[in-house]
Amino acid sequence: MTLALDATYSLGKNLSGVGIYSREILFGLAAAHPNERFKFYYRPHRFLKSFQDHLPKNASRRLLTGAPSADVFHALNQRVDAKARRTVSTFHDLFVMTGDYSSPEFRARFTAQARAAADRSDLIIAVSNFTASQIEQLLKVETSRIRVVHHGVAPHGQRTAMRKHADTPLVLSVGAIQRRKNIASLVTAFEKLPAHWRLALAGAPDGYGAAEELRAVEKSKARARIDVLGYVSKAQLEALYSQASIFAFPSLDEGFGMPILEAMAHGVPVLTSNRSAMPEVAGDAALLVDPNNIDDALLRLATDQPLRENLIRLGLERIKQFTWDAAIAKTWAVYDELR
Repeated sequence: MTLALDATYSLGKNLSGVGIYSREILFGLAAAHPNERFKFYYRPHRFLKSFQDHLPKNASRRLLTGAPSADVFHALNQRVDAKARRTVSTFHDLFVMTGDYSSPEFRARFTAQARAAADRSDLIIAVSNFTASQIEQLLKVETSRIRVVHHGVAPHGQRTAMRKHADTPLVLSVGAIQRRKNIASLVTAFEKLPAHWRLALAGAPDGYGAAEELRAVEKSKARARIDVLGYVSKAQLEALYSQASIFAFPSLDEGFGMPILEAMAHGVPVLTSNRSAMPEVAGDAALLVDPNNIDDALLRLATDQPLRENLIRLGLERIKQFTWDAAIAKTWAVYDELR
């Protein structure tokens, strides 16, 4: 079986969700199936940059224009420009279609692209049951064509089970600053915490609606205790996780919510939203809250050390259910259906 995958989003040193997923699937599949041949396809605007990447021995590089030549083509980010012999696409989320989280122009383009990808796919991989339900409802895709394959998370060793008792405890939030991430509500809740706490916001400050969220930061009475860090490197992020006492992720909508698992893997207690895919990912290992009313929950977590310690323990157990090895095996099983 000849396998082609869209590797466009796998390039870069500091990858976000789709990039991490792409790289784990691409290189994981090649390692798990050394006797198979893989074609890694890159769209024209990233093709030259792809030569900086060292590919597995059983993978070759191709330019993605039109339909890839392969028995199965896997589009890793819900975009299929031309149908191959057999096509699989991964859908990460559809929040652009359901809320005021983008411009009307982008929403129209995104919707058209999502519908085309769904129509051209023999099978669709959804990263959560929540996303699967949206694919059914919004794109009118029959359940028989959808397979749910959760993301994985890399464990971070035994050191994650122990938190540093810093003189200045830290609430950490990770993700591009945008309306959907609900930063303004987090800032309001943070203002209720004792004065020795700090808040760190790690993520590019240029998402849709970022200006409004950043105004809430600037106007906050706790402004002196809030650090807007912008995009941070992997090393910087590791350092932040090692310092964090709480990970706050009160997003309004997520197709999966990979940062939840990342925080748990680092031994940080998690507060997250009780909607979209977040309860599915967090289970009972996080404090689930209404994202529009998080003040009491954040204060409770900040002042209840036994609760934080219990969530750390539950989180470290929870991540055992989400491994990249399992995601790779389930993805291969989808390909097998199309033989």
